[in-house]
Amino acid sequence: MNLKIFESIGSYRTFRRGISPQKRIGFVPTMGSLHIGHLTLATTARKECDFVLTSIFVNPTQFGPNEDFNRYPRDLAKDISLLKDQVDGIFAPPTEEMYPVSQRIWVNVNHMNHTAEANSRPGFFNGVATVVTKLFNIIQPDIAYFGQKDAIQCIVVRDLIKDLNFPIELKIVPTVREHDGLAMSSRNQYLAPHQRSIAPILYKALDSTRQFIDDSKEKRRDAILNKTYSVLKHDEITVDYVSLTSMDDAKELDQLDRSKDALLSVAIKIGTTRLIDNIILKHKQ
Repeated sequence: MNLKIFESIGSYRTFRRGISPQKRIGFVPTMGSLHIGHLTLATTARKECDFVLTSIFVNPTQFGPNEDFNRYPRDLAKDISLLKDQVDGIFAPPTEEMYPVSQRIWVNVNHMNHTAEANSRPGFFNGVATVVTKLFNIIQPDIAYFGQKDAIQCIVVRDLIKDLNFPIELKIVPTVREHDGLAMSSRNQYLAPHQRSIAPILYKALDSTRQFIDDSKEKRRDAILNKTYSVLKHDEITVDYVSLTSMDDAKELDQLDRSKDALLSVAIKIGTTRLIDNIILKHKQ
């Protein structure tokens, strides 16, 4: 496979014009620091598409002023090595290529301001929606692949594609986990060894709550969230939020409607490292 690396929008667009309209282009957007979860997205795209492209871009507009943009792990050479047998092309622009001037026009995701994630990270979804719009316009894929770990972000991208009329199919790939259940994330490497041993409690809380719902047939929001919080009790964990929302519009639910899927999501901090995870509570036939 002859891996092509594009560092400028112009070089990719020149290449893009040479791809036959009959070829299906799969796109996997990432911020680099790749792990098996990212590679699973790429291999899924490989099975379904003729040409697979990954972007590697740490997007500054989705980081708040006190977040980890400057220390976010970056190792482009390692990422290229991991991808060389998985994809056909890598779009890895410098920041000044994507944002040559101060950003003046934004994609505002006002309908998601009610979510726990938006309250925790003001401006985050606007930054995500703006950069995804830029990337979709540049790459012009047929199918875009995202991971279920970023579930609320996936809802934003789904709505973005629909409302802005992008001719793109969205594929959500299940969360890839470590052997102990911890969702794979680039931020996991921030964890000290003793913190890493604590981190699986995040998925344990979600899975225990799912089992609690199945066993008790519980539908009430407070009872469900209290179960999740009870498992997360630990001296070194700060709970940012526990959220029970609709899969349709990410609105908080007062109780489960067992005829519809719901999303149980959690954000915590272990030390200074913020981790997120979620599970889909499947409706019962």
